[in-house]
Amino acid sequence: QVRLGESGGGLVQAGGSLRLSCAASGGTFRNTRMGWFRQAPGKEREFVAAISCSGGITGYADSVKGRFTISRDNAKNTVNLQMNSLKPEDTAVYYCAAQEKRCYSTNYSPKLYDYWGQGTQVTVSS
Repeated sequence: QVRLGESGGGLVQAGGSLRLSCAASGGTFRNTRMGWFRQAPGKEREFVAAISCSGGITGYADSVKGRFTISRDNAKNTVNLQMNSLKPEDTAVYYCAAQEKRCYSTNYSPKLYDYWGQGTQVTVSS
């Protein structure tokens, strides 16, 4: 059983930056693929970024490419999402997610992720 806890959300003006962190416990973190998703009011949960077990492969939604960077520290069991040049349309609840074993999959459907954090609110004002 993997438990996830996000932190780092908040209110920021457009053009600003935030860094989200997700701490994992339980399971074997180095064998766990990690991802970030977000859900805005009235919308479905959508993929934001993902990283392979070793950190060597990353993937991003087109809407955040060049602005967001995902990283992980397997020694600390953490995954981070650096968000720069934030836009009002980035406003959402951001969720950390984990999938065990499928380390190099590039299928980023939320249905494939087994464990989820409680989410952290990110609000970008115009």
